[in-house]
Amino acid sequence: MEYSTKKPVRERFIHLGAQILRFCIANPLDFRYLEQFHNSPYGVAHRRDKILGKRDEKDIYCELFEEGIKLHAVKELPLVVLFDLAFGPLIAVARDHILGFVALDDVLIIKTIEACWDGVKR
Repeated sequence: MEYSTKKPVRERFIHLGAQILRFCIANPLDFRYLEQFHNSPYGVAHRRDKILGKRDEKDIYCELFEEGIKLHAVKELPLVVLFDLAFGPLIAVARDHILGFVALDDVLIIKTIEACWDGVKR
């Protein structure tokens, strides 16, 4: 399924989240690298630039959240909080899958993303 900006915010959120989670569990070494980078001084600086609006490229999630807020589909929270609610659980679940604590299948992946949606929806 292709990503389309014409679909409702919820559908796009679930599509993107599922793609990210599937990538993370299918590529555990890449996931570990991304986690390590994200928590390094370089990753923190990169994240700070994105959060403070110093981004030079479009960010699909920022656009999605901004549109969701505008349409009253997403809670009016700072973008950093929306990102934490959306990505924090995905990172934890991906890590738990890789460590063998939980076995993610397509059904559980979608349920997990829907639970993240419940955290950001209005």
